[in-house]
Amino acid sequence: MLDSRVFPDRSAAGRELAGAVLKLRLRLPVLVLGLPRGGVPVAYEVARALHAPLDVLVVRKIGMPGQPELAIGAIASGDVIVREADSASFMAGLDMPFEQIAKRERVELERREQAYRAGLPPLDLRGRTVVLVDDGLATGATMVAAVRAARKAGAASVVVAAPVASDSAVALVGAEADQLAILEIPAFLLSIGAWYANFEQIEDAEVCTLLERGRRTEPVTVPPSKGGV
Repeated sequence: MLDSRVFPDRSAAGRELAGAVLKLRLRLPVLVLGLPRGGVPVAYEVARALHAPLDVLVVRKIGMPGQPELAIGAIASGDVIVREADSASFMAGLDMPFEQIAKRERVELERREQAYRAGLPPLDLRGRTVVLVDDGLATGATMVAAVRAARKAGAASVVVAAPVASDSAVALVGAEADQLAILEIPAFLLSIGAWYANFEQIEDAEVCTLLERGRRTEPVTVPPSKGGV
């Protein structure tokens, strides 16, 4: 049974999430980065509200063999690897080591990097406030990888925003990010999709279209008289 707080779709969730991000009064300039694929439609709406450019930070969840929905780690652009603290106990007795699974996922990460950022220079986040957006945080592993990748690329400040997150993910990501904007933190988060009336898979073509639109926005560099966005 869907919660009464369910979001119609990712775009609607993004518009509502934007209001929470605006309240943070971020230091300019701001760059919004969506986590593909599902985070990009959410991030697009946040970027529009902030009048900030949109780009993508590619991350990949590393799922447990046989149970791919169970995250045992994550990888991100910039050779960032995050491994869940208890992943070793999960994988006891399995034939495929963590490093081999990570290597396999890196192939898909590189494919997406090429698909979404072909012909563009590497992300230069120096001096920027980076807002990382996803459609939901279950374990938080992929977002932690994204935060670390953003810091490695020189971000001055890292903000994490998502419509829904588990309490454990909030604790994990909150220890890494400078600020959080989360609309819903349910006591039990069985799946991100349960919080959306429409949770259809996002295809590469839609991601590329939204990124193309979002990249046309010129960054705001001069703050209003009171400061912030």
